[in-house]
Amino acid sequence: MISLRETRDSDVPRFWAHQSDPDAQHDAAFTGKYHYDRAEFDAHWARIRADDGVVHRTILADGEVVGQTAVYGPPDEREVTYWIDRAHWGRGIATAALTAFLDLVPDRPLYAHAAADNTGSIRVLEKCGFAVTGHDRGFALARAAEIDEVTLTLT
Repeated sequence: MISLRETRDSDVPRFWAHQSDPDAQHDAAFTGKYHYDRAEFDAHWARIRADDGVVHRTILADGEVVGQTAVYGPPDEREVTYWIDRAHWGRGIATAALTAFLDLVPDRPLYAHAAADNTGSIRVLEKCGFAVTGHDRGFALARAAEIDEVTLTLT
């Protein structure tokens, strides 16, 4: 069973374990500097949790913390993000969690970005109602290279 709950302090070490996975970072491609430094990661999460403009939830699968999702940014540029522990990929968790999360967030439009070759993430977003609305190139820290990316929009 997939569920969402408010994020707790005790979730952050689990998020670090998920997001510091080099294979998951490679697939996500567009990572932040905080994905590589535990102190920066903890500071990043402290800022997220203190910001009333960010809506964030912890994703649970059968009671286990398996990821997180959030919406952030200015009103007309709100962006959705999510991260699922690689050990739980391919089981429909991201789609179920993101669907439930989007029901909690009435803001529209919402945007998402993904590496163009991250077909799994693009597929999740499309199943949740997002459509590809743009193509660009950007520097992917996890790959140390400029790569193709797509922008998706939920209206």
